[in-house]
Amino acid sequence: MRSTLDTKCRLCRTEGTKLFLKGARCLSPKCPIDKKGAVRPGMHGLKRTKKLSDFAIQLRAKQLAKRYYGGLLETQFRNYYDKAKLMKGLVGENLLSLLERRLDNAVFVSGLALSRSHARSLVSHKQILVNDKILNIPSYSVKVGDTISLNPKIIVKSGELLRISDKDYKSPDWIEVNKSKFSFKTASLPVVDSSISGVNINLIIDYYSR
Repeated sequence: MRSTLDTKCRLCRTEGTKLFLKGARCLSPKCPIDKKGAVRPGMHGLKRTKKLSDFAIQLRAKQLAKRYYGGLLETQFRNYYDKAKLMKGLVGENLLSLLERRLDNAVFVSGLALSRSHARSLVSHKQILVNDKILNIPSYSVKVGDTISLNPKIIVKSGELLRISDKDYKSPDWIEVNKSKFSFKTASLPVVDSSISGVNINLIIDYYSR
């Protein structure tokens, strides 16, 4: 798996918004965004007032989307865009739907993981079962009717720490969560828009349409 020299908190500050890369810390008072505001990292973070070009704005929107969905590589993200163009419907909605259907993202939004990177780690280390079979491919696209569950050993070890154990946690409408079994079922395909993730999909389309 590719690593990055930047810390996860610095990535959030760079993008000026929470990307929820560090799980529970992002929801705690320790989050730098809550403590200091969306100040860019570096000694000149407060002084950066230079107006960005159209290309720079489009690039930032693409980078934000890649980081929001777990730090995707450029080739991966471009493949999703090309696939979205071949599908029926609006390209932007298709792209967001494909990203939401990634197995690591589905595990995260269901509450079975603390962050998308944690979800990817669980999948890669064969701790996630899809239809009662181990699947270690984070990019797997979940289908309607798929049942995804957590390895019982992980439930015993850290089940109480996961978001699914929080009685106030609410999962997206497109998945049905069984909190007692630490599992969920894909009830439908996700219907998403940019208001959910904060991703400006139009800027991304403009970037790849250059």
